Amino acid sequence: MYVPGGDTFVFTRAGTAAPDGTWRLEQRGTSTRYAAITVLGAQYLPEKRQLAVLGGHNAEEFTGLLVQRLPAVRNLGDAALIAWAAAETGHPKLSDALERVAALDVAGRPQYTVEAAWVLSALAAARGTVDVEKRLTAARDRLLRARIGDSPLFPHATGPGLVPWYRSHVACFADQTYPLQALARAHASGGGDPQALAASEACAARICALQGDGGQWWWHYDARRAGVVEGYPVYSVHQHAMAPTALFDLADAGGTDFSAAIRGGLRWMTDVPELTASAEAGAVAEPLILDELGVTWRKVYRGDPKKAVRAARGLSTRVVPKARLTPLDRFFRPAAVDRECRPYEFGWMLHAWLGGAHR
Repeated sequence: MYVPGGDTFVFTRAGTAAPDGTWRLEQRGTSTRYAAITVLGAQYLPEKRQLAVLGGHNAEEFTGLLVQRLPAVRNLGDAALIAWAAAETGHPKLSDALERVAALDVAGRPQYTVEAAWVLSALAAARGTVDVEKRLTAARDRLLRARIGDSPLFPHATGPGLVPWYRSHVACFADQTYPLQALARAHASGGGDPQALAASEACAARICALQGDGGQWWWHYDARRAGVVEGYPVYSVHQHAMAPTALFDLADAGGTDFSAAIRGGLRWMTDVPELTASAEAGAVAEPLILDELGVTWRKVYRGDPKKAVRAARGLSTRVVPKARLTPLDRFFRPAAVDRECRPYEFGWMLHAWLGGAHR
């Protein structure tokens, strides 16, 4: 998914099945964000493999290409990921990367939780090289303050204004894994931060307690009451990469070992109960992992028009937190497969399984 001759990766690779059973793969768009996540994982490969993945560059060199892009980067999350990569690869222009993050991260302005977490992870990674203590404390405190009441889960944004009021209680899986990872890394990088570790631990314990019987990491949560709003789609990247890399980082920081939940998530990739149930009803159960194509299909979802189930459950739980609208499960069964694959899946996979003390 590397774009030949460039400094980026595609946004997605989409598959279309031909009548004879073969696949046509189409590359669509490009993504600075996915390029940065890819290098965060590829840095752990032997250099020969880095060169193969990153168009003839090693991880530090490819990070340098991304750092050169920073003056034109307008998205805080993209800048934070590049700075994180610069810190982990030891790039000499780390300070420049952090300054771009600071310029985009306006004090007092709410940010999306995922991007705020990436800022903290970047600062934690830079801690041993650059004096970032004041900024790190502010980034850490912002995440801790974002939680609603005594809920262990994180909302979709760190403050009001970015999310419509009627769905401000709805947070996604990424809103949980990236903060718990960032807070664990902040604790591990600075000689100890019990409050950050406790928040990471509480979030991890809750999403593991809510994990599906088939190992599913669910998609939408009620950040106020720490319950599931709507489980689907279930994303492959959550199962094999994002949950493992966050939970492994927590264990490396001295937190609980949630490896049983990680194993459950991995089993879902090869034993997908949603597709098995569909096959029993007469459909063909297709695999999510296609080694011959080098892809993992992106998700299993309901196929409901305009994401109707998510919208209905988001609105209903705003008023009645435990509302389930169970007839929707019968009408819109989760048996559809999104035949796309994005490079960040493999970036986080490499980060999960090759990086850190446990690997």
